[in-house]
Amino acid sequence: MLTKRIIPCLDVKEGRVVKGTQFLSLRDAGDPVELARYYDEQGADELVFLDISASHEGRKTMLDVVEQVAASISIPFTVGGGINTNENIRNILQAGADKVSLNTAALIRPEFIEEAARFFGSQCIVVAIDAKYDSITDTWKVYTHGGRKETDWTAEAWAKEAVQLGAGELLVTSMDKDGEKSGFDVALLQKLTNCVNVPIIASGGAGEAIHFVDVFQEAAVDAALAASIFHYKETTIRAVKRVLKEKGVHVR
Repeated sequence: MLTKRIIPCLDVKEGRVVKGTQFLSLRDAGDPVELARYYDEQGADELVFLDISASHEGRKTMLDVVEQVAASISIPFTVGGGINTNENIRNILQAGADKVSLNTAALIRPEFIEEAARFFGSQCIVVAIDAKYDSITDTWKVYTHGGRKETDWTAEAWAKEAVQLGAGELLVTSMDKDGEKSGFDVALLQKLTNCVNVPIIASGGAGEAIHFVDVFQEAAVDAALAASIFHYKETTIRAVKRVLKEKGVHVR
């Protein structure tokens, strides 16, 4: 049986790790290299690094920070933010990342997923989906530019399209749950795990260890990602894994 993965996320703005609520009210959470090293020592299964303002501000992901983080850890490492060409992807992989996360650029030009997967392999291509519930249509709508712009895509339709084009993994963030610490959006994640056959990383809403148990048992995701509860030492990866093992969830 495949083990479930616990993944800390480093949302980076101007070289510092930040964390907010529903993509707003960002506050400083530390140095990305120091945090990456700490999470590696804590037993994280992977690490995600997102330059959260890159697409909005039209910049490219900070390769120097990527290189420093990659040099300080021994676990797989995914990088996202402002990636819109195969050259960007090549540079990030050469800087030490194992995978890249595509979001805004893939929604603007979906064939970019296909091109990237064909050139680098689907195993390197993660498509990030930022979704917010729309009560009028009773669907989750997909947003771009760090949650700033609504698209016409529903999360379910975009997930299917992204996988068909070659995405090897999906990173699904509930904008409604982001930073709220009330638990993952199980309803959203259930919809997506039922419609695609690639690994899904759940993001948004982790507040305590039991939330990881819930999302693994109820939504059947492959990995769960969290930021603030780890950054601010509200709990640790080791503590979360201990609870998961007690509840019968297979982790490393």
